[in-house]
Amino acid sequence: MELLKAIFMVLLALWRNTDVPEGMASRKTLKLISKINSDGPYIGLVVPNPFEMDPLLQSPSFKKDATTPHFDFSGRRFRFGKIGKKKVIVVMTGLSMLNAGITTQLLLSLFRVEGVVHFGVAGNANPSLQIGDVTIPQFWAHTGLWNWQRFGDGPDDQLPLESNGDYTRAFGHLHFADFSNNTENEGPPNNLLNSVWYQPEEVFPIDGTPEVRQHAFWIPVNRHYFDVSKKLKDVKLERCLNSTSCLPRQPVTTTVGRGTSANMFVDNAAYRAFLYSKFDITPIDMESAAVGLVCLQQRIPFIALRSLSDLAGGGSSVTNEASMFAFLAAQNAVQAAVRFIQLLPA
Repeated sequence: MELLKAIFMVLLALWRNTDVPEGMASRKTLKLISKINSDGPYIGLVVPNPFEMDPLLQSPSFKKDATTPHFDFSGRRFRFGKIGKKKVIVVMTGLSMLNAGITTQLLLSLFRVEGVVHFGVAGNANPSLQIGDVTIPQFWAHTGLWNWQRFGDGPDDQLPLESNGDYTRAFGHLHFADFSNNTENEGPPNNLLNSVWYQPEEVFPIDGTPEVRQHAFWIPVNRHYFDVSKKLKDVKLERCLNSTSCLPRQPVTTTVGRGTSANMFVDNAAYRAFLYSKFDITPIDMESAAVGLVCLQQRIPFIALRSLSDLAGGGSSVTNEASMFAFLAAQNAVQAAVRFIQLLPA
């Protein structure tokens, strides 16, 4: 009997020290996450791509954690360190709304995060601003969620499932015929693509009733974060790539009204002009609204800083826009983000 008891105790000890899976995470992984969280909370720094993240990792302002420099989970690498007095977690999402949303949810589910700062480069829809300027919108929208109207229906015709509350005409539409080149036929132009109506996202906040949806089109950034961001106007930004390639003026950091995200790279002047006139959009990107939507649902403070890398669709006085100045724009976004974090209370 004593022998059986001894064997059982040995097996139990071996089992406890084995990396046994618990859902997505093993016991060893959960133990490490618990240790990391005991050192929190953190500011989550969410960035789309390597060329936007590397200037931060190489910055003397970022001090890598000596004990746990990074933690890999579900295809993402979470890097730990400090900027000023704030502990931070840096994570790269990859391109698109889906990747940005998944990565942000993982960040908030795994770690003690007190707020999320998203930064990177963006296209520009606002002709009063230039490449290299860092823009900080107060609101973001996902403008890639559409109800595509059938040919023959007009703006007064009800959309499919609109009566159920699934879709709405509240936020307006893009009528493709307005952009047709009707040089051959007389009369009003028409287009088989008809119109698309912009739709709000469905959101399910953690403090709401499960499975009872709410809707959000304009996603607000955190009010306190936005107030702090107004102090970034004096941040010194890069103007020149080298001694011969410089922007027309010194770039600035500025708060703006609205930004937009969608799963498309916008390099079309007509659509750029439409977004600016219809929604008062400045930065155009593929991730910020997804990060904001996850933070809205999780009730986590959020802000996004996007440096302009090109005038979407071209037309500025600077040639080779995005390909030439993307690195400079990424550097400016990092400088603004670092200064923003330094301004946050310890």
